[in-house]
Amino acid sequence: MLKNQPFRFNDEIIQQLFGFEDAESESIGRLREYYLKKDTYQRVTSNLPLRILVGHKGTGKSALFKVAMVEEKEKGNLPILIKPDDIAELGRSDEDFLLKIRQWKYGLIKIIGAKVLSELGLYDEDAKKKLSLFGVKLISFLSKTISTKKVSINLEPTQQLLVDNFLKSKKIIVFIDDLDRGWQGRKDDIQRISALLNAIRDFSNENNGLSFKVSLRSDVFFLVRTSDESTDKIESSVVWFSWTNHEILVMLIKRIATFFEEPLNEQKLLETPQRHLVHYLERIFENPFQGRGKWEKVSIHKILMSLVRKRPRDLVKLCSSAAQIASSENSSKIKSSHLQRIFEEYSQGRIQDTINEYKSELPKIENLIFGMRPNNDERKKSSGYIFKTSELQYKINMIKESNNFKFANKRVADAKSLAQFLYKINFITGRKVLESGEIQRRYFEESRYLYSSFVDFGYDWEIHPAFRWALQPENLNDIMNQLALSSDN
Repeated sequence: MLKNQPFRFNDEIIQQLFGFEDAESESIGRLREYYLKKDTYQRVTSNLPLRILVGHKGTGKSALFKVAMVEEKEKGNLPILIKPDDIAELGRSDEDFLLKIRQWKYGLIKIIGAKVLSELGLYDEDAKKKLSLFGVKLISFLSKTISTKKVSINLEPTQQLLVDNFLKSKKIIVFIDDLDRGWQGRKDDIQRISALLNAIRDFSNENNGLSFKVSLRSDVFFLVRTSDESTDKIESSVVWFSWTNHEILVMLIKRIATFFEEPLNEQKLLETPQRHLVHYLERIFENPFQGRGKWEKVSIHKILMSLVRKRPRDLVKLCSSAAQIASSENSSKIKSSHLQRIFEEYSQGRIQDTINEYKSELPKIENLIFGMRPNNDERKKSSGYIFKTSELQYKINMIKESNNFKFANKRVADAKSLAQFLYKINFITGRKVLESGEIQRRYFEESRYLYSSFVDFGYDWEIHPAFRWALQPENLNDIMNQLALSSDN
């Protein structure tokens, strides 16, 4: 959008400004304009045989893959994307585990070979037949086939360039995304993913030049990792995907600045304290926030960063929903009243997301989450959302009296393990009051040691602000009166 054009929210503007919730729907041009490359990006795209990107739903795993594939192609490499539809029938055999691995290997040979040759315009029945042969060495087969066929076929310039580059590098990068589609956490699901990870580890070792980038949801990885001892061999290939609030704020600023075609320096933004970046938001947000209680005249960035669970998708949902209200009132800015009108709906959505994401691990997760709702006495004392470790375990034990919780992997669901689970899924965060009086919140991705030991490191435990409106819909103003916002981080 040009700088001097009049600005009003509408559906098209909202989508262009804040983007789609899923990377698949976003145009690659717009995605690359605002995409923020973290150290995670460099680790995933490094020249290694296997990288497994693990992160919560909504952290941007598919977006990273989409950007990485384009950049690999620009460097002359040959990226291939494998989606669930491509491998729907693989690894579903009733045979033993070793045969599942073998089924994956030879299924992948056919899929990758077909995708490579189709990309280059060289796939035919002869190639299809040879790819089905037992024991094909993929890189060697493709090099020989491409060298032979390119002479007799008139290729397009882009295909010719890919052919020439491949014959020089003999390198293929395979991206496998969305493996959690249809995931139910059953034994067969776990064995299938585990067999795939074993297969691609062997496959990449047997085929020099073939590398794999696989994305897995954190709950999927956790169940596979804790159910199959053979996965200890892939531990060094795992890259955890997490964000800081500061990085998410910078990404939002990049979205706004690039939308208005304004130049900025990404590195400088990352090095600048958040309080000095707020002016970038004032183009589209009312600032300060006109709330009440502890939210009265608070900088807008603190409101936004306190309500997202360090997931870019949360910010897209929050901003887009509020912008829809602004559009209905023909407003050129998202006002405090617009945000307040969508808090309950936003909170309900985050609870539903969490239930959908983790019910395969804890089938009765909904009972646990809504059981954490503060009772009348807790609400009066303003302590219904903040717990000492002993208080949290007491609360969970009370919930357990009317619920028989069982983890899908048969792990004991006592108060301690359920508290660990709530921390792992970011329903609760570690909480510490700093000397300045500001609140520091710690997430599982940042401090897994808090989850693994659950001993006293000076942190209390707090239900994340994103969930509170859904847990207390009958008295929404109390939340603003009681909830201290996060410090800049």
